[in-house]
Amino acid sequence: MPADTALVIVALALALAVLALAVIGIGSLCWLALQLLVLPGVVVHEFAHKQACDLVGVPVLEVAYFRFGDPSGYVRHAQPDRYRKSFVISVAPFLVNTVVSLAAFLGVAILVTTVVESPLSLESLADFRTASSEWVVLTAVLGWLGVAVGMQAFPSTGDANTLWVRSRAEWRRSPVVLLGVPVVFVIYVVNLLSWLWADVVYALALGLLAFYAVGVVAL
Repeated sequence: MPADTALVIVALALALAVLALAVIGIGSLCWLALQLLVLPGVVVHEFAHKQACDLVGVPVLEVAYFRFGDPSGYVRHAQPDRYRKSFVISVAPFLVNTVVSLAAFLGVAILVTTVVESPLSLESLADFRTASSEWVVLTAVLGWLGVAVGMQAFPSTGDANTLWVRSRAEWRRSPVVLLGVPVVFVIYVVNLLSWLWADVVYALALGLLAFYAVGVVAL
């Protein structure tokens, strides 16, 4: 093999290796950034599971409110003896995360009204230049909490699997269990649509609702 050809091959191999390392590095940084972005939402989600277990009297075996891994958090508990207990534990994060996210967005909306006139318009956007640095930081933190917690509102497919197994096992003995099947279906669909950013859309919808409630935006 000619020396020039060998040098070209070696150079291409080194270039591909550097490119692969760069892609892996960028991918890892993006994964780490996403983990940090949703951290508050994961903590609230698992906290809701934990509190629901305590509420219905189901012993909790192990809790990880957040960790760098898959899943990002979990609550392991004993098997509930009744379907309604499984249902409460599974759907608790949806209620808790929604309320916390909405409260954070309401805080953002109220802060916005202290700087600009309501409803918000293109002309009033210039008023943001008068905002203090403290205002900017507090608004950013509340906005981050609203998005992060809202994104983690929906139960996981693991929660849906638990309800589905219980539904199949108990519906003959207690037909009222069938009322929970549509909830299971919705959970599966939402988790499937998360690839299309359905969780982000839900969080932003909560923000829009908060802004509308305070009068920052007019629909």
